[in-house]
Amino acid sequence: MSMANTVTVTEQNFQAEVLQSPVPVLVDFWAEWCGPCKAVAPSLEELASEYSGRLKVVKLDVDENQDLSMQYDVRSIPTLMLFKDGEAVERLVGAYPKPTILKKIQPHIG
Repeated sequence: MSMANTVTVTEQNFQAEVLQSPVPVLVDFWAEWCGPCKAVAPSLEELASEYSGRLKVVKLDVDENQDLSMQYDVRSIPTLMLFKDGEAVERLVGAYPKPTILKKIQPHIG
């Protein structure tokens, strides 16, 4: 486990890390060249830390995982998707402030 609270996922481990997760998973579809993605990253780190054990926050690089990005119809980044029990239950497109993200995901986390 890295120092960071967020986990990197790829097409190889998406099933195990996201779809089969016992807790809700917030997936950050991002890319290295995306400024707004970097702007939202600290908020996601904080959420991962604050909701540790009740929420998993993972990052998925859209350039390296184009099939998954297409599968979930990710057209612009950052796109945040919340998965619960293997289903996508929320989607936020754009760099939103932490309170906005929290408001979307709060109903789904215990």
